[in-house]
Amino acid sequence: MNIPLAGIEAILWSNDLQVASEDAIYDFMIKWARAQYPKLEERREILGTRLLPLVRFCHMTCRKLRKVIACSDLDHEQATKCVTEALLYKADAPHRQRALAADVMTCRKYAERAYKYRPLKVVEFDRPYRQCIAYLDLKREECSRLFPSGRIYSQAFHLAGQGFFLSAHCNVDQQSAFYCFGLFLGMQEKGSTSVTVDYEFAARTRPSGEFVSKYKGYYTFTGGKAVGYRNLFAIPWPLFMADDSLFFIDGVLHLRAELTIKQP
Repeated sequence: MNIPLAGIEAILWSNDLQVASEDAIYDFMIKWARAQYPKLEERREILGTRLLPLVRFCHMTCRKLRKVIACSDLDHEQATKCVTEALLYKADAPHRQRALAADVMTCRKYAERAYKYRPLKVVEFDRPYRQCIAYLDLKREECSRLFPSGRIYSQAFHLAGQGFFLSAHCNVDQQSAFYCFGLFLGMQEKGSTSVTVDYEFAARTRPSGEFVSKYKGYYTFTGGKAVGYRNLFAIPWPLFMADDSLFFIDGVLHLRAELTIKQP
């Protein structure tokens, strides 16, 4: 918290910053600014001109973006513009997103950092049931690094007030004893609350590029519990990672988890 402004700018500029998520960077930035600049007008000036441009809003969760809009430390018009741009990016086609992240003029604004938790795209519905659809994209090299026993965790997303996450694993199929790709759905620990969720995992496949359902079921979650499928694609690891694999499109594995709560 005692690092000077120039040091904070240098840190937030980095793509290699090891952080849980972009939400954590935003929270730290606000906390640091409040500690360093007690006067609101001066704090708004520093945030607006020096620090906000370094935050990758497009990789923040929608839950946190709502808080950005309501943050009294920020100029409301500027905060609204940042959030609007982030939401438009999230809604853009994947190839457009990759182009923005690769362009030398825009890469600092759209490139992902070395996040501990992978960003998601999430769509929420209230009717006819409480439902959300989470999209998780993993690069081929990220999947390759999972072998032989690695895991990748997603950012949290929320349904009916509960926090959930996805985790991708390389593990051993218990029946066939070969390595394979698994996908799991977990609920964050939060007291003794339980909730029953219908869920479905799907993946985009070549050549159509459409999502194909791979596993569905229902489960009563309590805090800290997880459910999923150890061999999502019903093939050994080498076939999953092969150059002609059906599941990598332009080097990206596209996964989808659909969660529905049907109780009143």
